[in-house]
Order: sequence, then C-alpha cells, then structure tokens
Amino acid sequence: MADTAVVDKVGAGDHACLTFSDAEERLDLLAGFVRDGLRTGQKVVCWTDSVSPQALAGELTTRSVRPGAALRRGQLHIAATGQSLLGSRAGASGMVEVLAGELERAGREGYPGLRVTADMCWATRPLVAADDLLGFETKVADLFADGRLCLICQYDRDRFDAVTLAFAAKTHPKTVAAQVYYEHPLLRICRQYSPPGVRIAGELDYRHQDILEQALAESRRLDRHMHINLAGLEFIDAACAAVIVATASTLPASRRMTVTCRRLVGTVLELVGAVDTPQLRVQRTRDHEQP
Repeated sequence: MADTAVVDKVGAGDHACLTFSDAEERLDLLAGFVRDGLRTGQKVVCWTDSVSPQALAGELTTRSVRPGAALRRGQLHIAATGQSLLGSRAGASGMVEVLAGELERAGREGYPGLRVTADMCWATRPLVAADDLLGFETKVADLFADGRLCLICQYDRDRFDAVTLAFAAKTHPKTVAAQVYYEHPLLRICRQYSPPGVRIAGELDYRHQDILEQALAESRRLDRHMHINLAGLEFIDAACAAVIVATASTLPASRRMTVTCRRLVGTVLELVGAVDTPQLRVQRTRDHEQP
C-alpha cells in the first residue's frame, strides 16, 4: 500500500498519486507543489487536461504562486496534455519518451531536478486505448532511478472507475493528500497549502470548537500570514466565529489573517468583533464564486 504524504513532503525521486473529488482542494495542492518546486530552483512542468493552460496559470496566481516570471524564463511550463504528453507519439512508450525528454532537457538547462504534475483525465477519452494508462504508469518507474524526477499523477474520482483508482493507488509508492483535521459529511477542516492556512467547508458550530482551535493554532505556528478559506462554509455559529477573531487578535502587528467567506459568514464574524481587529481582513466571495 502506498504511503500517504502531504504535498510539501513530496520530493525528488517520488512518484505520487493524487486522487480527488474536490476540484478546489486539488488546485490548492497543485499550487503548493508548483510553488515549492520554483522556490527550490527546480524545473516544473504542468500537463493539464480538465482546465486550459491559461486558466491553470490564473488559478496558480490566485493561490499566491507567481507563474509569470517563471514562465518567461522557462522554469515553469504549462501545457495541455493532448499537445504535450500525448502529442503525436503513440501509446505508453511514446508518453514515457516525452517525459524522459523533459527530464533530459531540464538537466541540459542546468536545473537540479524536474517536478511534473499530470492530469490523467486524458485516459477517460473514448479513443484512448485501455492499456495506455496502465502501460504508462508501469513503464515510467525506470525514470526515477537517479532521483531527479518528482511526478504527481492526478486522478479525478468522478471520472475514473473504482478498478482504475485501485490500480493507481497500487502503482504509486506515495499518495498525496491534504492534512485533514476533521472529516464528516457535514464538515471538513483541512490544511491549505497555497496560500498557507486552513480550509473549512460545510457547517461549523461549537461542537467542533476544539478542532478549529487546533487547526488555527498550527497555522499560527507555521504561517507568517494566515489564510482561512471559508468559501465552502455554509454556516458558522458565534462561538466558532469568536475563536477565529480571537486568534487574529493575538497576531503581532506585522502579521495578518485573511478570511475568505460567504456574505452571511462574514456578517457573523463582524458581529463578534472582526471590524475591531486590525490584524484581520475579511474578504467576501461573490455569489458566482461560491462553491
């Protein structure tokens, strides 16, 4: 069974699998992966299928990754899977050759390593041979021998069947997931990696106040500026809103907390003192931006 790792612990020589059902969380993890690669001077390649390269660059920007300069100098490359990984080459062997070529090019350009993330939804297209995906995931293993390649393959749970997802989990030595503090059909509290902080979705009340405090305390310890993503939160009570405001009030003047939330959640935060907390900034999402 593959080991589960948080995205900031995935490094050179790792072949990891990211299975997801929440598109926003998938983009958050992807942004963290790209950001860390750029910071450590590696070349980063993003092969995208479900969103266009332009849209993905925009998503990275909104998540505190600045792709512009990296794209211009060639350290970051974002391309559609059909025009890059698949290209004109046939079958699994051709795709492995494409990836091997990217690894060789990164070495020639002077980068110590190559980070690649690939949206595997191309494999769900009707004209794709059934064994192409299986062959690629099996044959690509030889490229990790010298420890310069790090590859995350992304699998959308809504697009792949259970058998394929089980195969993906088996063939990847690691699986990537967000650190989850609490998960329930009505509430999910997890770490957000880019921008760093906490993501909360569902309904939050006093019964989960201790878990909220734990998540906020870790973000306060790890992150210079805290980003609390409540865009997916439909309800918050006064007790939990007060915990968020109180945490912000303990930050020194040089640090800040930014909360992104829906209109009604923002109103509750204001009622418990958000407007009187200089370290706290509340950003309301527009209706069309809400999940």
